[in-house]
Amino acid sequence: MLPQPRLDVADDLRPIDWPAVRAELARQGWARLPELLSPAMCTGLKGLYGNDSRYRKTVDMARHRFGLGQYRYFDYPLPPLVARLREALYEGLHPLATEWAARLGHWGPYPTRFADYTARCHRAGARLPTPLVLRYGPGGYNTLHQDLFGTEFFPFQLVVGLSEPGQDYGGGEFVLVEQRPRSQSAAQVFTLAQGEGLVFPSHSRPVEGTRGTYRVALRHGVSPVVWGERYALGIVCHETNS
Repeated sequence: MLPQPRLDVADDLRPIDWPAVRAELARQGWARLPELLSPAMCTGLKGLYGNDSRYRKTVDMARHRFGLGQYRYFDYPLPPLVARLREALYEGLHPLATEWAARLGHWGPYPTRFADYTARCHRAGARLPTPLVLRYGPGGYNTLHQDLFGTEFFPFQLVVGLSEPGQDYGGGEFVLVEQRPRSQSAAQVFTLAQGEGLVFPSHSRPVEGTRGTYRVALRHGVSPVVWGERYALGIVCHETNS
């Protein structure tokens, strides 16, 4: 029998240089996290997709005109690997989140500990977890969108490729589109290796201009998968009520 992937050992996560990640986000609006998850971790998360007991909600994208594909929101208790990633993302980025909130004049400040932020979400009536796994087959895609669920909002999220491009699927690039005031939209396109993460703003980011700080809105999506099957893990820190 093959050994089971270790989804319960959070200490196996690669250490993340959060000051460097914050610097990249401040400079360009996104940051790559290469080799964040091992191949075994990715295989284990993909293997959970068919286990209905691990999820609280399944969404068919075509039904809601979100694209073509499917995603499933994990239920509590989260797999320890997912829970640790979520906590690390929040606590590693909360200093920049609070700085951006002050510059943009909304949503912050943010407590240092993720447990305190989760408690704040729950007090606001948002009690359901938002980490999810997305699955796309041939022709599958995700329209440009923002992951906003209610009054509580954390300005960064993480996507991790669970499948290997060129081996498991073709196409299916992650797309990040930035809209600056009085300017044309600009797109960044990312091919995520298996286990590679990308941190990006969920809604907007501050940029310094000649007349001070202005807000740049961002949306994200996935281009059509040409062949094969593409899985990805999404980590959102704020909770939801639906």
